[in-house]
Amino acid sequence: MTLAPTYARYDVEFVSGAGCVLTDSEGVEYLDFLSGIAVNNLGHCHPAVVGAVQEQVGRLIHISNLFYNEPNVRLASRLCSRSLGGVVFFCNSGAEANEAAIKLVRKARPKGDVVVAHQAFHGRTYGALSATPQEAKQAPFAPLVPGFRAMPAAEIPASLDSNTAAVLIEPVQGESGVNLIDLSLLEEIRSACDAVGAALVFDEVQTGMGRTGSLWAYEQTGVVPDAMTLAKGLGGGLPIGALVIGPRLQDVFAPGDHGSTFAGGPVVSSAANAVLDVIDDEAFLRGVRERGERLLEGLRELPGVLSARGRGLMVACEIESGAPEVAKRALVEQKLIINATGPTTLRFLPPLIVTDEQVDDALGRLRALL
Repeated sequence: MTLAPTYARYDVEFVSGAGCVLTDSEGVEYLDFLSGIAVNNLGHCHPAVVGAVQEQVGRLIHISNLFYNEPNVRLASRLCSRSLGGVVFFCNSGAEANEAAIKLVRKARPKGDVVVAHQAFHGRTYGALSATPQEAKQAPFAPLVPGFRAMPAAEIPASLDSNTAAVLIEPVQGESGVNLIDLSLLEEIRSACDAVGAALVFDEVQTGMGRTGSLWAYEQTGVVPDAMTLAKGLGGGLPIGALVIGPRLQDVFAPGDHGSTFAGGPVVSSAANAVLDVIDDEAFLRGVRERGERLLEGLRELPGVLSARGRGLMVACEIESGAPEVAKRALVEQKLIINATGPTTLRFLPPLIVTDEQVDDALGRLRALL
């Protein structure tokens, strides 16, 4: 095998996908409740995304960021008008978006610390990894980038001072198992940041683009960050990330401060515009919330499920033990794609277009295992 051994891959090769269904090289169909880890929010090969990409790739693929391209300018305008205002820096992934955010807040308050929460996940590049306080991920690559302070989320407000550059936090922690940050705590963090002049950055790489039942998770909190990072579901399966910078910090970056060769190209921007056309609709988002509740209620009724939690279609449940084995058996025996984020935690991230019938189907397949 010539692929680097950086992933624990299942012995399955997928060759096609449509909606919530993937087909492997043997012609076997699987019900996808992982969405490429919250990437395929419109499912596989959504016609709006496919059409936009096909049309754009025949006209213009790449020109670099030395010039403007219309799909990217339009996407930037839409992201700003539907969120924080300000400006957007485009990149290619969530880790890159968080790297840009770290540089932004460090320039705004030089030498200031970036405060992060225990159980956070912000990416695997060096800055983002340094903001990800998980020993197993960090230890092999020490020494890391200095200037990060990690603590339980509840202790963050009292810890901030004039040497704090920013708090970087996920409104819902995804990779550690869909851990919801209490809304009142987010309010306290916002107030504490304001009191000491620190920035508040929301990592919405996984929670954004409708995943929690609103376009952005922060809209359900009443707390508006100074900046937010996006990726995963933004491009409908194509690699694009973004740092949306609100008015307070929008003038921090100057030409030459940051950059990316491929970022914000016309093809990925066209895909993202097509995704926004579908998702940024209240009826669509209401459906996400309703099907999320259906999934949660169904999980709570399954034998062996101790508890379930989530927001929208970002859901997890706790079982007594053996979650990784259950996820593997779900794939092999039930042709259901989910994943385990820990020894007792199963995570569910179905495409936002999932139907009631598919939710019930997934629950039935899981019931057969549990």
